[in-house]
Amino acid sequence: MAMAKALEPHISAAVETMETERRLPPPLVQAMKEAGIFRMAVARAYGGLEFAPATQVRVIEELSRLDGSVGWCAMIGGAAGYLGGFLAPAVARRLFGHIDGIAAGQVAPMGRADVVDGGYRVTGRWRFASGCQHATVLMGGCMVHDQGESRRLADGQPEIRLMLMPVSACTIIDTWQTTGMRGTGSHDFTAQDVFVPTEESMSFFDPPQCSGPLYSLPHLFLAGHTGVPLGIARGALDTVLELSTQKVMLPAQRLLREEGQVQETVAWAEASLGAARSYAYAVIDELWRTLCRGEKPSPRLRAVYRTMMVYVHRIGKEVVEAMYDTAATSAVFQPNSLDRYMRDILTACQHRVVHAKIYRPAGRLLLGLDPGDPFI
Repeated sequence: MAMAKALEPHISAAVETMETERRLPPPLVQAMKEAGIFRMAVARAYGGLEFAPATQVRVIEELSRLDGSVGWCAMIGGAAGYLGGFLAPAVARRLFGHIDGIAAGQVAPMGRADVVDGGYRVTGRWRFASGCQHATVLMGGCMVHDQGESRRLADGQPEIRLMLMPVSACTIIDTWQTTGMRGTGSHDFTAQDVFVPTEESMSFFDPPQCSGPLYSLPHLFLAGHTGVPLGIARGALDTVLELSTQKVMLPAQRLLREEGQVQETVAWAEASLGAARSYAYAVIDELWRTLCRGEKPSPRLRAVYRTMMVYVHRIGKEVVEAMYDTAATSAVFQPNSLDRYMRDILTACQHRVVHAKIYRPAGRLLLGLDPGDPFI
C-alpha cells in the first residue's frame, strides 16, 4: 500500500491534465514506473514483484480511490506483466525485464495474423488500448490464417493468438472522447502488415513458461478489475464524509451531516461497500489458495470468481450514485471529484469483463452446463 500512497501528490498534481489531455502525463507515468506499479505481475525471475493477486488488487484499489484513470492504467499495465509468464525467458526479459517495459492493447481478436517464415504478418485495428501512449509494447489479438485459410485447433475452434508489437510499428488513432476514465487514453491503434516473430506471440492457453501459481490460470489477470470500483466508491464516500462537515443545507441552516437521510445513506454505503469488498477479497483469496496447492479451481469457484467482479462493480456504482445524490448541487461542477468519480464508475461498468451478461455463462457453469466462454 505504501507504494500507492506515495504517489498521491503526483496524482493530485495531474488530475486536470489527465482530464484535458486524456492520458497520464509523463511525470506521473515515470513516478509509477519507479514505484513498481507496472511490475506487480512480472515474474521475480525477470526482476518483477510477482505480487499475489490480492496484493495487486489492493494497490489498484488505493490508486483508484485517488483517481479512477490512474487505478485503471495500473490495472492494465500491471496485468500485462502476466504476458512474460507465457513467453520464452529471453523474450520476456527483453520486453519486460526493465521498468520501461509496459504493454497495452486488446486481447480480443480484432486483427489477422498470416503465417510466414519465422512468424506472422499482422494487420488489424484494435479498440480500447488503455495506456497505449506510455506503453512500449502493443498487444493485439488475432485470428491466425495459414495460406489464406483460418487455422483451426484440435477442437475445431479458430486459433487465436496475441501478437506483441513495438509501439513504433503501430499507429495510435485518437478516439478516446468519453464520459469518464478520460485519463486512460484508451485509443484505437492499427497495424499494417507488421512482422511479428513467432516467439513474440502467445496465447494464455499455452503452457506457461514461468513456474508458480500466478501463471497457472489463464484469466487470473482479470482480478485487477476488482480494485477499480472498490477504490472509486471509497473515494466518493470519503468525499461526502468530508463534505458533510462543511456543506450547509438550506433553508434549515444546518450541516449536511445533521440530515437524517444523509445519515442513513452513508451508513448504507459503508455497509454495502464493506460487504462487497469482503466478498471480493474472500473469493480472490480462495482462488489463490487453490492455485497455490497446485489444484484447478472447481466450476463453482470459476463461476463466482467472474460474477464477483460483476457484483462489485454494480455495488460500486450504486454507492457512487448515492454519494452523488447526497452531495446535491455540490456534485455537478467541474473540476469536482464527485463528478469525476461518477463519470469514471459509469464508464468502468461498461467493460465487457464486468458486464451483467457475464451472469449467464457463469450461471450455466453453476448448473453443470458448458459456459461457452473460455475465460470463465
